[in-house]
Amino acid sequence: MTVTYEWRGQVDNDALNALHAEGFGEPVGLIDWRGRLERHSLGWVCARDGAVLVGFVNVAWDGGVHAFVLDTVVAERCRRGGVGTSLVRLAVEGSRAAGCQWLHVDFEEHLRAFHFDACGFRTTAAGLIAL
Repeated sequence: MTVTYEWRGQVDNDALNALHAEGFGEPVGLIDWRGRLERHSLGWVCARDGAVLVGFVNVAWDGGVHAFVLDTVVAERCRRGGVGTSLVRLAVEGSRAAGCQWLHVDFEEHLRAFHFDACGFRTTAAGLIAL
């Protein structure tokens, strides 16, 4: 397997909907990812094994110095091989190059080691309201 990465890579809605469904255990949606990314994102990183999308991370932002990692997902067959870490590393680089000073992430508890140990995030006080 040879995985390549691309900041603001071409997004195929069907492929990303399928990957997102696999990664998050949901039915395949009909989300217009391309439209959503163009409207709300600083950038995103696509990981491909050949022509097949095997990883993705979205970087939303506030238009200023804060960026937010969302929707990090890696195909099951590619997990635990550094793909997720590489996606986040490139998201960090893209955010820094755009002038952002902070990159935020929230996650479920079982992903704590990935975000803190593998990706280098550190703990911070934060709040959340479930809507």
